[in-house]
Amino acid sequence: MKFSCIISCYCREFQRSAMGIKGLQGFVARVCPDACRMVDLREMAEKHRIDHPDFPPVIVVDAMSCVRYWYTPESWVCGGQWREYLAVLEDFIKAFMAAGIKLVFYFDGVVEEKKRDEWIKRRLQNNKEIARIFQFIKTHRKQPGRGMFVVPSALPTFTRFALKSLGQKTVCTLQEADFEVAAYGLQQNCIGILGQDSDYLIYNTCPYFSIEKLRLDTLVTVMYSREDLCRALGLSLTHLPLFACLLGNDVVPESLLEGFWHKCLVTSPHKNNSYNRRTNILLAVANYISKVPCSYSSLKHLEEMLPLGSDKTLLYRGVESYLLPGQQSPWIPPNVTNCQMFSHQHQTAMCQDKEIFQLAKEQHIQSENYTIFNILSNGEIECSNSLEDECDTEIPGQALIYRPARQHIYSVLLESGKGGAYPLVKEWFVYFGNPLQQPELIQPVKPSIPGGTPNLKTLWFAKGPDVEKQRYSTFLACFHLQDRMEELQALEAPVAAFCCLLAYLIMQLAQVDSRAVHLGAVFVRGLTTLLMANSACGFPFRMDDLMPWEVFDGKLFQEKYQQSHRGCSLEELLEGNESLYTPFQNLKSFICKACMAKKRTIQSRPRGNGFITGTQQREFNPRFQQTHRSYFVPPYHNQMRGFLWRNPQPQGREYRLGHPDRRRRFHLPPRVIPLLLKPVEPFET
Repeated sequence: MKFSCIISCYCREFQRSAMGIKGLQGFVARVCPDACRMVDLREMAEKHRIDHPDFPPVIVVDAMSCVRYWYTPESWVCGGQWREYLAVLEDFIKAFMAAGIKLVFYFDGVVEEKKRDEWIKRRLQNNKEIARIFQFIKTHRKQPGRGMFVVPSALPTFTRFALKSLGQKTVCTLQEADFEVAAYGLQQNCIGILGQDSDYLIYNTCPYFSIEKLRLDTLVTVMYSREDLCRALGLSLTHLPLFACLLGNDVVPESLLEGFWHKCLVTSPHKNNSYNRRTNILLAVANYISKVPCSYSSLKHLEEMLPLGSDKTLLYRGVESYLLPGQQSPWIPPNVTNCQMFSHQHQTAMCQDKEIFQLAKEQHIQSENYTIFNILSNGEIECSNSLEDECDTEIPGQALIYRPARQHIYSVLLESGKGGAYPLVKEWFVYFGNPLQQPELIQPVKPSIPGGTPNLKTLWFAKGPDVEKQRYSTFLACFHLQDRMEELQALEAPVAAFCCLLAYLIMQLAQVDSRAVHLGAVFVRGLTTLLMANSACGFPFRMDDLMPWEVFDGKLFQEKYQQSHRGCSLEELLEGNESLYTPFQNLKSFICKACMAKKRTIQSRPRGNGFITGTQQREFNPRFQQTHRSYFVPPYHNQMRGFLWRNPQPQGREYRLGHPDRRRRFHLPPRVIPLLLKPVEPFET
């Protein structure tokens, strides 16, 4: 691929599936319309101010279930239109601020072990959806319609940093977000929860508002009423947790409940042939449990009746998972209290230094670092789906591309034991060929730093110019660029970060020659690796400088990619703007020198127009119709070192904002960075 497109593009500037109980949200809308009330959030806020004059109205937002509704820019398949997305978020916030409503945003910060199987199931399903998207692109040469929409890669990650940069309170959870959202809503007397997760119909918490039905101009949406749902089903609020478990949720698998459902359907008086099977199951289960006495002994009887295998406590744990702090349930013994809010404290942390661990935890909760607490607490991280083409074998999955960098980051974070051995890190990264049957066990690898890697105490707590230099050099060493420090420090911070990522990508990929959709996803996922390294090394960069809206626009990258492969001149790529020529050549020169130093030669083969962004259909040039093969050659001897398969088995301290004095030494005009991402013809090095 032509290397000039990536540089020229820069110079211009999986979603989490709806969680909860399958079919319940639609069931409420179709069968229990009285439980769906249109409400005016402005009026509710005003009533709250009258009733509670000392407490402003607050809505707690389940951000993970909202991101797909927030992303409205036209282009989504090419990596994301990030500045447009940032503007959407700003408009969203302003609408609520105008009504005097404060928003608090919650993001999932961990995948709990009890929900790992469900997480895997959904990731594998997402793989199939992504494969269909690439097949559509290859067939029709255009972006699919909204019906096939998936959120751009890493959108939830960058959304929380975006909201934080817009002055919003953002919380990254220590467990599944829905529990913490429901608990916060109850404890803080919020006027409601905004999201799209049917679990909020089950928790006994504040009202639940639909993000899907929200009219931002009027702040009118649907409120789902638990009380009206119970009246329609003949249940009480205390029945709802058991009702959810017997329908199948993230704790109790549906596969264990088929026999029970059949029994309920046979005896149900509510079976209706005009309803689909799932609706009849919901009605039948509600009818069954309405006749069951609300007691712990009844729950035990149900556990004996169900084929729960060796784990007879599934039902108990499922019901308990809906109990918020201070709540009790007749299904649970009265001397048992829910301790979910404190479960993370009883784990044996990988990091034994209490000061480091506490700072990492505080920064995690406040959305100030990225994945660091997960590594230091239990040595386990995950990465969801990216828009990667499983049929394009010329570029490996981003999980493999960035693994050497992650191995260096792990070694910065984790202390080696006797004999210099590091603890292994468990990775659940989604990429083609990984069945996700068990985590991959990854060996940390020391980066090449003269004098050795500084310890975390130094990187995180020490002050002074020498420490700032250590932070910066350690960050660069994670990407094998420690010998380019002086040149990078002369650049504006977002440009320096971009150059680190691009140089690393080209050193990892001997031939950069794949479709822009795949490359866009790889690049954006690379930015999250920069976030991880920056967090580990004590924030040599401001986190704001590593955001995609500073360095990348997917639609523009697609345009420059196409222009490049049609053989456009540099003048055309730079749109005749002579002021861009020098910065373009300077950055291109830096990337080339960095690659030469690692004995990497940039190679390219032109492609045809694999994807059309606009309505105009361009003809293919026959000279681009070349078939070729290439393969991934690990550029470092330790590329896959430590890559093991696991055997199957049954508000805090000061957040470093970077160093503003470094940021304006070299200014990069808009529109050059996408061109640097452009594929280049082979050139002498």
